[in-house]
Amino acid sequence: MADTGVVEALLRLVEKADDGVDSVQVASRLGVDHQVVVGAVKSLQALGDVISADLCSSKHWELTEEGTEIAEQGSHEARVFSSIPLEGLVQSELMKLSFGKIGFSKAMSNKWIRVDKTHEGGPRIFRTVDSIVDQVQEKLLLLQKGSGSELEEKEKNELKKRKLNGALMSRLISPGQWYNSSFSLTLCCSGSWKEKKFKPYNFEAMGVAPDSGHLHPLMKVRTQFRQIFLEMGFTEMPTNNFIESSFWNFDSLFQPQQHPARDQHDTFFLSDPALAHEFPQEYLQRVKKVHSEGGFGSQGYKYDWKIEEAQKNILRTHTTAVSARMLYKLAQQKFTPVKYFSIDRVFRNETLDATHLAEFHQIEGVVADYGLTLGDLMGILHQFFTKLGITKLRFKPAYNPYTEPSMEVFSYHEGLKKWVEVGNSGIFRPEMLLPMGLPEGVSVIAWGLSLERPTMIKYGINNIRELVGHKVNLQMVYDSPICRLDS
Repeated sequence: MADTGVVEALLRLVEKADDGVDSVQVASRLGVDHQVVVGAVKSLQALGDVISADLCSSKHWELTEEGTEIAEQGSHEARVFSSIPLEGLVQSELMKLSFGKIGFSKAMSNKWIRVDKTHEGGPRIFRTVDSIVDQVQEKLLLLQKGSGSELEEKEKNELKKRKLNGALMSRLISPGQWYNSSFSLTLCCSGSWKEKKFKPYNFEAMGVAPDSGHLHPLMKVRTQFRQIFLEMGFTEMPTNNFIESSFWNFDSLFQPQQHPARDQHDTFFLSDPALAHEFPQEYLQRVKKVHSEGGFGSQGYKYDWKIEEAQKNILRTHTTAVSARMLYKLAQQKFTPVKYFSIDRVFRNETLDATHLAEFHQIEGVVADYGLTLGDLMGILHQFFTKLGITKLRFKPAYNPYTEPSMEVFSYHEGLKKWVEVGNSGIFRPEMLLPMGLPEGVSVIAWGLSLERPTMIKYGINNIRELVGHKVNLQMVYDSPICRLDS
């Protein structure tokens, strides 16, 4: 609770001033610490808009406890100089003084003293000048008297570095909308408000909504996609390793080492740690063989496969690397049909524009079972996209290094009045699955799409940089509605 006398004095000063009063000047005039005045201001503001207090752009400087001591007794270096007699002083004796260590280094920097290490009784300190001017004390005295304007900002900041003074942000105090001198002084200060009758307070009235955290639109749409996968009986894959080896990101997917996607123009390579060293060796040898010599009914790529290329660490370019790990893990046990999904970030060395970023989210679904065909893939895609509210689908043959056959998925966009690509899909090649150890009759169908594109369509965002990145308007995050897909 603020001091009643200070509150009353503050209100009287505000009443007399036409353009408001400075809180530092109020503190000086009342002979109290500035924080006492700040406390009085906050007490009045707690009552409502009785007064306003805006931070001033000008800085006021006040001395710290150490600065006040130096203003009275002199700087540490000046006191060290004064403590040294003409015949000198043993250094160990000087260091016993409270100001010895700090003062010694400062006095040496100023070349006021020197050390003679050849003395028999130990290092001895002597004066090098006859007299000194204690400029630190003089500057602090100016600040103490309120004449800080005579000092340059550089000089004030040097004192601040030594923790001898501090910048004080003053407040310009002026009457608020509720200010009334008779009300403020009589009711607030005397306590007579306790005897007055006030309008009843309506505790049922709606208050101002408190500020709280808000989900980003991407997270809202991600939640909807995740719910669809869970409704369809899928299990979420762990996707917490953004860093991946080239082996799992490319080689395990039967993607050749000379493929353009593995070039620095498309992929981010790590410099530290640059290489991965732990691989399942038997599986690695089978992957090497199917690339360089062929096998499992394939002639391979017929090139010299190199472990050095597979060891390179990268920021994963797709979550299919996670699918490869999960399928390999599945192959190490008795096979049972599975349905996996993942939604997480991937990274590509893209040229940034309105529709491309170097970092984005990939949604991926994977189904492994005996005898799956292209018809099964089309059927599950129809089921998946129908839950998204997309019913008009077309499939177009495409090429992917690790799926055969492959299909691009198109949907009819009612707003644009044309067919637009919404995803990619295919059946994983035997050259990818059989080296893992999966049974020969097992097929794996998969599809993927980005999270950003449907989010931009849903929320009417035309530039991806307004959805993700440093240009995002946080008010957009605050105002964006709940995502409900039109299923």
